Amino acid sequence: MALEQVIKCPRTLNKFRDGSLGGLMDGFCDALLEDGFTASTVRRHLSNISHLNAYLGARKNVDEQALSAQEISKFLKDYPAKALNRGALDKHVACVKSSVSRLIDYLRGSGRFETFAQMPPYQSLLEEYLKWLKECQYAVPETIELRAHSVVQFLKWLGPHVTSSACSQLTPEVVEDFFLGYAEDKGRATRRQMQAGLRTFFRFCLFKGYIQQPLDLAVPKLRTYKLSTVARGLSEEQSLKLLGCINRHSPAGRRDYAICQLLYSYGVRGGQVRALCLEDIDWDGNQILFRALKHGKDVLLPLTRKVGISLIDYLQNTRPCCSAPHVFLTSRAPYHALNSSNVLSNIIERHIRATGIEIASKGAHIFRHGCATRMLAQEHSLKAIADVLGHRHLASTFIYTKVDFEHLKQVALPWPGEVPS
Repeated sequence: MALEQVIKCPRTLNKFRDGSLGGLMDGFCDALLEDGFTASTVRRHLSNISHLNAYLGARKNVDEQALSAQEISKFLKDYPAKALNRGALDKHVACVKSSVSRLIDYLRGSGRFETFAQMPPYQSLLEEYLKWLKECQYAVPETIELRAHSVVQFLKWLGPHVTSSACSQLTPEVVEDFFLGYAEDKGRATRRQMQAGLRTFFRFCLFKGYIQQPLDLAVPKLRTYKLSTVARGLSEEQSLKLLGCINRHSPAGRRDYAICQLLYSYGVRGGQVRALCLEDIDWDGNQILFRALKHGKDVLLPLTRKVGISLIDYLQNTRPCCSAPHVFLTSRAPYHALNSSNVLSNIIERHIRATGIEIASKGAHIFRHGCATRMLAQEHSLKAIADVLGHRHLASTFIYTKVDFEHLKQVALPWPGEVPS
């Protein structure tokens, strides 16, 4: 049995196999071990689940074959009051919630978990919209995730009764009121994401016949100016400082160092690093391939010595055994690819804060800006920079001319002197 692999004490084994969830424990334990969790971590999860088991046993009215979301919700609400003598309460409760979440994933996979019967009224409309994005607009998963986040905020703002039929009551004034209120305290990038989400949603509604007028035209246009901002990235000194401060003796540190070395050396997007697969590295030919993102183009670049060494160190000494084809995986079980841009941004931000670098943006893109600025300082042409960055059009690279300070000095006009009165 699976429990015997991690627990030797007969009394503890009997404790875990008693109660409403006792029959699930062996299967749950086996699933955790298959996901790559260590024996100590499995014991911790089982211990946390025992609190839920005791709670359900006290209620004595729980169906052992189908645990419901309502029961889970009641437990998570009641449990903190019963755990006051367990040291740091917030940390303990967070650990219990994490273990319960893993149990739910296991039960859902075997069809033994009943979700809430009551879904948001807009759920079917949202799912239909996301399906249209994927099948008719050929949107990539990252874009679908962003559009869903934006549209859900709009649908929640409309109220509890919004459905496909209720969309016919929408007016340009309603759309404008929502967007202006939403954009009031948001940055430029966030406003643009909401604009794109609303416009595609209203085009979907018009296509399906849920609205009779093109409400995508009612989404306000906020005035922006091309090349109005200056690309801000890490300087050469800051980049080297960050790389030097990463602890390469820990598993997560070796992974993070290889990621940052890729970003620093090639200026690729964070999504390209997350999508990098083992087959994209040509060790014999000393080349590395980055797949295109955001309508760019594939980039095949030489595999530099520093990048190669960092990758070998990670792949040989740290990367867990996993069927996923991606190079970079999570550092903790269950192991899988870094499937969210927020995960990579958080990795970069954590090392920036630890290094003490003061910079407004702390995502992976600061390496991209820094690489382009460095290439300009080394007098590479815009065409060469565009090729390395994967830009399909030179216009996308023009923003970096604003940080070419040496050439800008040559065209700067002298400051006018005082005109005598």
